[in-house]
Amino acid sequence: MSRTNFDTLLEAGCHFGHLKRKWNPAMAPYIFMERNGIHIIDLHKTVAKIDEAADALKQIVKSGKKVLFVATKKQAKQVVAEKAQAINMPYVIERWPGGMLTNFPTIRKAVKKMATIDKLTTDGTYANLSKREILQISRQRAKLEKNLGSITDLTRLPSALFVIDVMKENIAVREANRLGIPVFGIVDTNSDPTNVDFVIPANDDATKSVEVILDACCSAMQEGLEERKAEKVDVEAAGESSANKMRKRTSKARLDKQDEEAINAGKMAAFVKEDEEA
Repeated sequence: MSRTNFDTLLEAGCHFGHLKRKWNPAMAPYIFMERNGIHIIDLHKTVAKIDEAADALKQIVKSGKKVLFVATKKQAKQVVAEKAQAINMPYVIERWPGGMLTNFPTIRKAVKKMATIDKLTTDGTYANLSKREILQISRQRAKLEKNLGSITDLTRLPSALFVIDVMKENIAVREANRLGIPVFGIVDTNSDPTNVDFVIPANDDATKSVEVILDACCSAMQEGLEERKAEKVDVEAAGESSANKMRKRTSKARLDKQDEEAINAGKMAAFVKEDEEA
């Protein structure tokens, strides 16, 4: 079953590439034709690539791993934030913090700093500070929240990166490549697809185009999360039923032992009685 179709992508304008003179020759396999100096992307290939990417993403989240969404361009920011929040995945929509993946422990320290500041506000330390100090700390907290607030739950490196514009986010792509983290990317005709593991050839400038592709991928990830939850419930149920069986077996064994002891006690009493009568 296909997760999207040709008509939906066409309606969203996913087929519009960049001007011919701005093209990257590596994108040639995904280009259908040129019209009025603009490259048109082959949407049949886009449909196939979306399905491929969605299935891979589903398996990643089903195994309990995180996918980090990256989109710092204005047209995609809001859409990415909404979709990622809906499935509880981390995302970066402000400036990409250089070294976020390759220097992950430092980024984690900055995230922990937010928690430390929050603790100051609740344990009464603020009462002993001057207005100026409070203002400085508040500004620092707001800055950290803006840049790193969306990755507070990311306690370890993500298992995959979903990038909206691989050309704009080339630093993020390079960091992921260096660490062997698979990259899923919406790649336009002016970008280089060679460093992207799962290429989704499409218009990466139109909000509608980005939204349609994210819808397909995020619904697959939602399925993966639900399947994981269902499997967990099944495992717990199986564990409970085996525990119940074990409990029944133990209680039965206990009863059998008690019966045996009672019978033996009865035999013993009878034997003693016989002995006394004799």
